[in-house]
Amino acid sequence: MDISTLVEIEKIRQLKARYFRTMDQKDWPAWEQVFTKNVLIDTTQEGSPLINSRQEFRDFLPPMLEGVKTVHHGHTSEITLTGPYSATGIWAMEDNLWWPKSAGGGHFWGTGWYFEKYEKQENEEWLIAELVLRRIRVEMNGKQTFPPVNS
Repeated sequence: MDISTLVEIEKIRQLKARYFRTMDQKDWPAWEQVFTKNVLIDTTQEGSPLINSRQEFRDFLPPMLEGVKTVHHGHTSEITLTGPYSATGIWAMEDNLWWPKSAGGGHFWGTGWYFEKYEKQENEEWLIAELVLRRIRVEMNGKQTFPPVNS
């Protein structure tokens, strides 16, 4: 692997770090800038709709996280450049969400993987073009909710 490939991979890692940080800080104007205008967001495993644009995602997610403390982590990235302007990535992930007492005070913990596609723009900036989240375990208030527990 040559140095220019490593530089591009690091740019994508920085992009994903901005995604996590700006979401947790609720910096929605900066957060939405990590996505292409026609980004595809697939979190349908959780019952969410398929989202087909940055604006649609901007309209969907921030209201859901209003007043919620969040911590999102991405780990062990596997990034592959697939062309001069395209790349793919897989990220192990973990998130924690805490609702305020006024909203029930619940705690959500989840883990799984992000499967992503990236596009390099004319200004040399990488953006997320597709984000698919697949979880392997979810707990709500310490009790497993996904996958369903067989009684």
